Amino acid sequence: MCPPVVTHTSYAPSKVYLCGQAPGAHEGIKGKPFAWTAGKTLFRWFGSIGMDEETFRSKVYMGAVCRCFPGKGKQGGDRVPDREEIANCSAWMKTEFEILQPELLIPVGRLAIEQFLPKQPLVSIIGQTFRLPTYGTTCDIIPLPHPSGASTWFKSEPGKSLLNQALLLIKGHPSWQALI
Repeated sequence: MCPPVVTHTSYAPSKVYLCGQAPGAHEGIKGKPFAWTAGKTLFRWFGSIGMDEETFRSKVYMGAVCRCFPGKGKQGGDRVPDREEIANCSAWMKTEFEILQPELLIPVGRLAIEQFLPKQPLVSIIGQTFRLPTYGTTCDIIPLPHPSGASTWFKSEPGKSLLNQALLLIKGHPSWQALI
């Protein structure tokens, strides 16, 4: 049984759905998703396309593949949830999609991306829009790399350019525009 951890926002009626991996150790304490180091980077990205953190949190629904902190891994970072944990939490996202029927899905990080798209290198998917049925709703999917401080992918080429391209796709999406 998972400890209670906040992994979504209170603002539900959004056509933009951000899907993270799982909460980290600080999210339950802070009471909101992306509340620590990765969040600072993520909200800096969204700030660069016209939406500050406060506005983002009030207008975009934020969910996660797993709904509770999976614990620390062997090397000290957050452990990636296993298949059983992912399966145990999948009903949450399915229900959210049924209710919200998002038009834009932003999966953040490899685990979130692989819930919606076939496994492939980040260079093959970041900076592109995919239109696919997801939990009974067809929506545009614009993946982002994980903003973790441990990741260097988005800090050098081609990751840097592909991240910027993805952010521009998000900025130009009609559902994002409707929020601004």
